[in-house]
Amino acid sequence: MGFKCGIVGLPNVGKSTLFNALTNSSKAQAENFPFCTIDPNLGVVPVIDMRLDNLTNISNSKKKIYTTISFVDIAGLVKGASKGEGLGNKFLSHIREVDAIIHMIRCFDSNDIQNVNTNVDPVRDLEIIQTEMKLADLESIQKRLDKKNKKNISNEQIQILEKALDYINNDKNIDEIHNLYEKKEIEMSGLLSLKPNLYVCNVDEESITNGNQYTQKFIEKYGDKNTIIISAEIENQLNSLNDQEKINYMDMLGIKETGIKILTKKGYNLLNLETFFTSGPEESRAWTINKDCLAPKAAGKIHTDFEKGFIKVETISYQDFIDNKGWVNSKNNGKMRLEGKEYIVKDGDVLNFRFNN
Repeated sequence: MGFKCGIVGLPNVGKSTLFNALTNSSKAQAENFPFCTIDPNLGVVPVIDMRLDNLTNISNSKKKIYTTISFVDIAGLVKGASKGEGLGNKFLSHIREVDAIIHMIRCFDSNDIQNVNTNVDPVRDLEIIQTEMKLADLESIQKRLDKKNKKNISNEQIQILEKALDYINNDKNIDEIHNLYEKKEIEMSGLLSLKPNLYVCNVDEESITNGNQYTQKFIEKYGDKNTIIISAEIENQLNSLNDQEKINYMDMLGIKETGIKILTKKGYNLLNLETFFTSGPEESRAWTINKDCLAPKAAGKIHTDFEKGFIKVETISYQDFIDNKGWVNSKNNGKMRLEGKEYIVKDGDVLNFRFNN
């Protein structure tokens, strides 16, 4: 399993259309009215990786298993969601379960698609969502810091909650908390405002390559590091085409990569994830791990017994594996290394774990 992203935003910004494009399905109803997606839709999407395709061919594997990303389409939030407006509280609870939040931002004009606000303003729309998340966090923090509940929380968690309370109440940049505490402790807090964010500016076809006045305004405020310009409608159309038709259409539009591919890359970077591989005649498989992951921890991704009984790991870089056409030649040509418990797995490593049963 890779990671789990929740797609959030105001009603009618294109969340369900993006979800359909991501999952190549019509599980989410892309209807033109608020709250059409009443139950969150979950789609598990394979992360297509050409490296795994090549490993499968070299090892002549019977099976090929990509790593995956899970996407949750969460119904549109509105102002007042934290107090139960619209379908607010129910959906705020779903956001707590994801690793990262994809904010879907409306950056297009349309007479056909209803806008819950009087005009298009991506900065305002994001601020509405962020405010609702902060208000929901405030309620959660106050409950957990209540005397009767506080005794069940670790000192570090209390510090994080108190710091978050101060930042929210005084309108400070809550992202600074990431510099003060360990990632694991922050994740354990479950605070919505501290989850990693990606911003997807949903545009019309004419704006897909260069953006428009709305994306420009948004990027001026939030930067482009975690911002992606996508036309959810175009992504959906691309899914209906065969490979050659898709290439021709993308050439016509002037885009080199699908928005979905860019979204996946940015998601991996945002969450500091990377991929290692296992490859043999039975199967070739991709596995998602955190960057700087030690070999025993990586082994645990396959099976907990691998981590508990870890002895050594046979390691070949992806390029060496390809250049030497597999395990045997890589070993014979001195490209296979035997590494121990302190080895930090690198992106693209092809691994074979030795362990005690």
